[in-house]
Amino acid sequence: MNPSFRRSAVAVAACGALILVGCSQQGSSPAPDAAQQQAQTQAAEASKQLDTYRELLRIKNDQMASSLGQDIVDHYPNTAEAKEVQQTLPEVRQRWKDNSEQARLKALWLYQVGPMEGGTQSTATIYSSKPTGDHMVRLILRRHTSWGQSVFLFGSGHGFVCKGNCTIPATFDGKPHGLRAFLPTTGEPAIFIRDDKDFITAMRKAKKITMDVTLQDGEEKETLVYEVAGFDPDKWVGVGKGVNAKAESAKSDKK
Repeated sequence: MNPSFRRSAVAVAACGALILVGCSQQGSSPAPDAAQQQAQTQAAEASKQLDTYRELLRIKNDQMASSLGQDIVDHYPNTAEAKEVQQTLPEVRQRWKDNSEQARLKALWLYQVGPMEGGTQSTATIYSSKPTGDHMVRLILRRHTSWGQSVFLFGSGHGFVCKGNCTIPATFDGKPHGLRAFLPTTGEPAIFIRDDKDFITAMRKAKKITMDVTLQDGEEKETLVYEVAGFDPDKWVGVGKGVNAKAESAKSDKK
């Protein structure tokens, strides 16, 4: 046989074998179609998102975990990743809601310490939730080195109507709790709560306080609402107590 012919035959046979091998490989593991590729991509993304969700739980970032967890449930339903997230998501969401509300309530209070008329005063102040805007009325807890402890409302305009000793109809979490009050002799638009200790004790147990007051401007009736649950007694620092704490109250008693 011609040597050249023999070499050609071998080459053709080899090529044929390679073609058969290629066909055999393609037949055993066909390339994924577009739908399969999309499913694989989504599975990989869901797994990645779940890893991030687990990390957010580990570092106690409930806000971002709540958002990402809901996204996993919405975009990858009926997956193992969504099933795992659903086991913890309700608790995480509720914890974030509770913590956000606590932070909001705490932020309603302002604490200050500074010099005031020959002494030092420490105040804890909260504005009314109702009314709002320019008609808000401050509830102030005050400690002063000479005047002692006091609780009062401080508004705008000409202050409040109260003849001698008056009673402010109030509620603490819906339970009636009348507050004896008096006006300051110095003319500020304020009204003082006579029994400050009783008020503070009741306030620390309450979430919401309402007070029905009468304003000097047109003797308008106004219901004041205070969300007091965020009060932090540790931030209302003591500054000492003087002997003149009840002087203003005693003057009012003589009227």
